[in-house]
Amino acid sequence: MLDLFGTPVLPGATSAESFLSPPEEQALIRAIDRLNLAPFRFQGWVGKRLTHSFGLHYDFDHASLAPTTPMPTWLLPIRDRVAAFAGLVPDALIQALLTRYDPGAGIGWHRDRPHFDHVVGLSLGAPADMRFRRRMGERFERATMPLPPRGIYHLQGVARYEWEHSIAEMAAIRWSITFRSLSPRGRSALSYGAR
Repeated sequence: MLDLFGTPVLPGATSAESFLSPPEEQALIRAIDRLNLAPFRFQGWVGKRLTHSFGLHYDFDHASLAPTTPMPTWLLPIRDRVAAFAGLVPDALIQALLTRYDPGAGIGWHRDRPHFDHVVGLSLGAPADMRFRRRMGERFERATMPLPPRGIYHLQGVARYEWEHSIAEMAAIRWSITFRSLSPRGRSALSYGAR
């Protein structure tokens, strides 16, 4: 995410358009829609967006991280390309969260769970804006990153840990695939859970 002079608007946030071709986008949308998508759950609340996790699942009702179904073979080449964009080895991206945002679905202000480190996402279908904010005294500093269809974004460092992000309610259907790497806390949680 750069300004007119090539300076990062938000340190740690990078993005690119047309990461996927239109046929790749359509194939991924069909694959997501074939999954057993379930409403997002957060501490007893049920959200409008529909999700499915591969690799790891974070249970917001119990604040726990656990292994789940491995990433399917159709998703692995995409993960490998996403990892290359982010400068990561493919195996570092241990979780994939696939989401469908039907009209009226969005995602409120949040930071990703501290169990995860790098966050790399693909945006499919309708365009959206990822909004960022961080508190500066009594006000919020704000920034916006467009999420065009077939685009990719990567959050790390300051953008990942110091800023919250959200997506307003959608007017048309949007799908996303979000890959995450583990933080030291996440690795510790998995090691503890395996005992």
